Amino acid sequence: MDRFKSTVSKTAVATLLAAGLGAVALPANANDKLVELSKSNENWVMTGRTYKAQNYSEMTQINRETVKDLRAAWSFSTGLLHGHEGTPLVVNGVMYVHSPYPNTTFALSLDQPGKILWQHKPKQDPTSRAVACCDVVNRGLAYWPGNDDVQPLILKTQLDGHVVALDAATGEERWKVENSDIKVGSTLTIAPYVVKDLVLVGSSGAELGVRGYVTAYDATTGEQKWRAYATGPDDEILLADDFNINNPHYGQKNLGLDTWEGDAWKIGGGTNWGWYAYDPDENLFYYGSGNPAPWNETMRPGDNKWTMTIFGRDADTGKAKFGYQKTPHDEWDYAGVNVMMLSEQKDKDGKERKLLTHPDRNGIVYTLDRTNGDLISADKLDDTVNWVKQVQLDTGLPVRDPEFATRMDHKGRDICPSAMGYHNQGHDSYDPERQLFFMGINHICMDWEPFMLPYRAGQFFVGATLWMYPGPKGDRQAYEGLGQVKAYNAITGEYKWEVMERFSAWGGTMATAGGLTFYGTLDGFIKARDSDTGDLLWKFKLPSGVIGHPMTYEHNGTQYVAINYGVGGWPGVGLVFDLTDPTAGLGAVGAFKELAKYTQMGGGVMVFSLDGKNPYSEDLETGEWKPTNG
Repeated sequence: MDRFKSTVSKTAVATLLAAGLGAVALPANANDKLVELSKSNENWVMTGRTYKAQNYSEMTQINRETVKDLRAAWSFSTGLLHGHEGTPLVVNGVMYVHSPYPNTTFALSLDQPGKILWQHKPKQDPTSRAVACCDVVNRGLAYWPGNDDVQPLILKTQLDGHVVALDAATGEERWKVENSDIKVGSTLTIAPYVVKDLVLVGSSGAELGVRGYVTAYDATTGEQKWRAYATGPDDEILLADDFNINNPHYGQKNLGLDTWEGDAWKIGGGTNWGWYAYDPDENLFYYGSGNPAPWNETMRPGDNKWTMTIFGRDADTGKAKFGYQKTPHDEWDYAGVNVMMLSEQKDKDGKERKLLTHPDRNGIVYTLDRTNGDLISADKLDDTVNWVKQVQLDTGLPVRDPEFATRMDHKGRDICPSAMGYHNQGHDSYDPERQLFFMGINHICMDWEPFMLPYRAGQFFVGATLWMYPGPKGDRQAYEGLGQVKAYNAITGEYKWEVMERFSAWGGTMATAGGLTFYGTLDGFIKARDSDTGDLLWKFKLPSGVIGHPMTYEHNGTQYVAINYGVGGWPGVGLVFDLTDPTAGLGAVGAFKELAKYTQMGGGVMVFSLDGKNPYSEDLETGEWKPTNG
């Protein structure tokens, strides 16, 4: 039997067809299929909802007037602890839910919400837990819509470094490949990303000296098609012949070697474990590479290219058309892997541009022309950012403030933002009608003291001790005021509104045409604010804190909003691992020492609708068991 074809029982076929899977006529090209599926309000087929990664829905059933009537409709527990990042997928009546380690995947019926159609519980090397940087999280799944020979697949990553393809109808494994070697500390937490018949997967482990890369696999077989590194020789970084031709001042050839001392690039970090976006017309996908290793800047002289870089790469070949390094010779762990959101807007001169907007860990929100890498704007996420005075738009270089530099035999104080960044892994949103980006922000500063250490494969390679605490606008005595939510206009650089939160808005936001911005909080709320004013219109207390971002879908004419709950991730390491030393968890334990007073562990999905409407409330017989004999 062809190992890539589904073997589905009649019962399973009937169940999945009843849920709608496979019942829609689709175009032939995988991109076209995903684009078509994403146009339907009934689906949420990829992280960010569409290739533009705007996390935006055009649905209006839930709006500023009706949101007050939003009630819990149904819920599902994964049965697992630790941080639940990312968001579920919904495809043709089936919700696909992922979990942190051990990376269980569930397919749930939306006709009988919570009914498990299948589940995949992988067995993996438990030693991967010991080399995971910041909790054992996972950021989500990907859906590949199939072709004439291979049925649709769900793609997942496992903490132990494997990428797995599952039959979307049955959950059976179709292929499995090793992407990362946990013996050197390379793990996987990223959500895979589907472009055409390719599955794009990054890597984790910069804190252990892992050399970062992105890899493309054949969706049908798992065969590796190409791999592009962040450091090293140009042919391994996969630089196009015309790399940065529009912006040669960004740097062009041989810099993956020349900006490092000796062979330091081989253990130089630059992993990417965040989010991707893709422009089918340009055939370019976009992502950010992470921090250099070690954190101690004294140990790696030079600009350390191409860590901390926004890349635009050709999806077919992996070759980089442009690369813009935001923080040359990073001194603060400002890993640049954050969300890339695509939009079409007129710039300040009235010229229509295809844009990419990226809120970075370093406290700057960048907007680039995504066709060639031109830097359009670089604004501070908050006026308390102090390591940099400004970013020069003509050179792209940050103008540093030497007072907040890090160096040996010196304890840097009150550096803003902290290593957690004023923005981290949260997936934010863009409302194209309002031309506003809604961003979940950290408001955390730090003290930093470096130390020397040797590299040992599979061990942490950091070289700095950190103390973190609320930024200047927070309450530094009570350790509250660690987060913000903001509405930002990338063209004017203005913030239409901003609000403070007790803890970081770690998971990110979702915007809707109903005039609402949704997000979760670490202390366990899902909130809805007026997109025009920031006024709080609705909130609900969840069973545990939130580090994922909301999503929405329609089923049988009803709009639902769903969100993962389950505290953890970097801000929750103290709580989930019972740590008390304020410098533990790379400094996060001290910053979030009050978190355990507001929430505890336990993960799952909570789903909401107006008045709590759901299939069970509409028909009490739905899902009821009935005897088949007399």
